Amino acid sequence: MTVSCSATLVTMATKSAPFSMRLPSATDDLVTEEARRTRRSKGAVVAALAEEALRMRLVPGIAFRGDDYERRPWVIGTALDVWQIVEGLRDFGSVERLAAETDVEERHARIAQAYYERFPDEVDEAIADNRRSIDEWRRAFPTIGLIQLDG
Repeated sequence: MTVSCSATLVTMATKSAPFSMRLPSATDDLVTEEARRTRRSKGAVVAALAEEALRMRLVPGIAFRGDDYERRPWVIGTALDVWQIVEGLRDFGSVERLAAETDVEERHARIAQAYYERFPDEVDEAIADNRRSIDEWRRAFPTIGLIQLDG
């Protein structure tokens, strides 16, 4: 089966010129099922999978998790998203101090740091979202029920 798709990163606003590719039948079946399940085109599925795979090759030790609309990078071997480790690096000031004073291993901190160096806007946006105040969340989502913890 021939699939036309855009060879562009999903997060980029512009698209490249279309190209055609042939997928093995078994792979095409998997892509077709994923497109049906996520209600996206086959081209969008292939582009998203390619982007994640390329990022994992660029920064070994990274994987992606989350729902289709909110995939996010995390560091394998930890329970932490990249942005959480990067925020820790900012708070502690160095990889060595973060590793010495927390459960984050130095190698995991360096993986998160490497991902951040390549994709800073994505990580900065996640950190900014995490730092939104309760009032900002209420303005953005008026029907949301928030529980404020004292302490």
